[in-house]
Order: sequence, then structure tokens, then C-alpha cells
Amino acid sequence: QVQLVESGGGLVQAGGSLRLSCAGSGGFISIYSLGWFRQAPGKEREFVAAISWSGGDTYYADSVKGRFTISRDNAKNTVYLQMNSLKPEDTAVYSCAASLQRRNLGLPNEYDYWGQGTQVTVSS
Repeated sequence: QVQLVESGGGLVQAGGSLRLSCAGSGGFISIYSLGWFRQAPGKEREFVAAISWSGGDTYYADSVKGRFTISRDNAKNTVYLQMNSLKPEDTAVYSCAASLQRRNLGLPNEYDYWGQGTQVTVSS
């Protein structure tokens, strides 16, 4: 049973940066594609970014492209989300997820394991 634990969320002013981490345990995290999703109050869960098992391929939502960077360190069983130029509309609970799939990584239903999430709040 894979377990994922996020950290690094917090309160930041618009234009600032945060780095989220998601540490995995209980399995070989390196075989999984990993993704970040977010959910703001009253809104549906939204895809943010994903990375292939090798780290060779990355995918981003249009709303974060050029501002966010996803990366992974398989030796540490950890995936990161570097968030720069943050905007108030980025405020949400951010969750990481692991998938055995290699395609359709923008779809929440393709993921097998989820973390509890970490709150990111961007003030204007």
C-alpha cells in the first residue's frame, strides 16, 4: 500500500514562491507516474502537473505553465512542485497522486493513490 504525504504549503503573497514536496512510502514509487492536483473551495478538483516514472516527460495545466515546475527524485521517493509567480487564484488544497498509468495523467480517475493534501493560500 503506497502512502503519500505532502508538505510545504502555507501562506504567501502574490508574486511569491512555494515548493511543495510529496514523500512516498510503502512501495516502489519509481514505477509510478506522479501528479499534482488542486481543489479550491466550491470547485472541482483540477489537474496541475504530472511527471512520468522516469522524469523524462512532464505535463502542465495551461493555467500554471511557465510558472510551476514538477520534478522527482526517485532515490528519495519524492516528487516536488516548485510554484513561482503565485496568484490569488492559485489558492487551493494541493494533493499529490500516484498512477500506474502512462497516459491520461490529467484525469484524477487514472490515479491509484492520493495524499491528504496541503493548503496553499496566496494573498493579494
